Amino acid sequence: MRTIQAKSILGNHNNMNIYRGCTHGCIYCDSRSLCYGIDDFTNIIVKANAIELLRTELQKKRQKAMICTGSMSDPYNPLEAQLEMTKKSLEVIKEYGFGALVLTKSDLVLRDLQLFKAINQNYKAILQMTITTFDDELCKKIEPQTALTSRRFQVLEEFVKNGIEVGVWLSPILPFVNDTKENIHAIVDKCHQIGVTHIVMFNMGLTLRDGNRAYFYQQLDRLFPGLKQQYIQLYHQNYECLSIHEQELNQLFFRRCEELGILTDISQIFKTKNNYKKQLFFQDSLFDKK
Repeated sequence: MRTIQAKSILGNHNNMNIYRGCTHGCIYCDSRSLCYGIDDFTNIIVKANAIELLRTELQKKRQKAMICTGSMSDPYNPLEAQLEMTKKSLEVIKEYGFGALVLTKSDLVLRDLQLFKAINQNYKAILQMTITTFDDELCKKIEPQTALTSRRFQVLEEFVKNGIEVGVWLSPILPFVNDTKENIHAIVDKCHQIGVTHIVMFNMGLTLRDGNRAYFYQQLDRLFPGLKQQYIQLYHQNYECLSIHEQELNQLFFRRCEELGILTDISQIFKTKNNYKKQLFFQDSLFDKK
């Protein structure tokens, strides 16, 4: 762990990252890309003055808004259990009457359920969790230090039971790994079963840049021998690596979500962002990485 003194905490569209780097070990993580300038990704950087900065910046805001975290680094990485920086930020958000949208893969977020409920009484609180595979055994391989998929669904269900809106990020879909009809169908149906209102899905594929490509290929060699060669032959140095089943999977995904009443249309999501009490609110900056 390293600590720094940050100059500010809220970025464009009120996006917040208290931590930089992660130890969840997801083999595909875009935040490993060199363009983000994180030299030692697993040596997490903590913005030591984040809570003081958040308090100061919220005091200056003339209009209430959603404060969002999780677009770059998981706000519930293992260090959070001791440091409680995310928890403290939620307390400040509650104190000043703002909303909160949190994206995570960790069940540690359950610790702060009461804070979500308190925020939701005054403004709006939303929990989103990334789900890439329905198979817990595959989850152990591609997301080794995170909560298992089955556990993430349990967390989402608990939040729903407590009146908190929940969503899922279905991303990324790794060609030749989790790009199957069975996987997509199982995830969408489970989302409907527990009360997920929206699923964010950009495409049936993943992105690879300098930095995360090298790490991803190393993990393919370790976990799926021979698969790296297929990627190199098919995608070369492409940034976007779409599944060869993309069209079929897209049709399945959108058709099934429509049947079940799960929102997927990004344009609709943006249109409803200001209607925070009765409709969905999404933070623009969570989509900026693509």
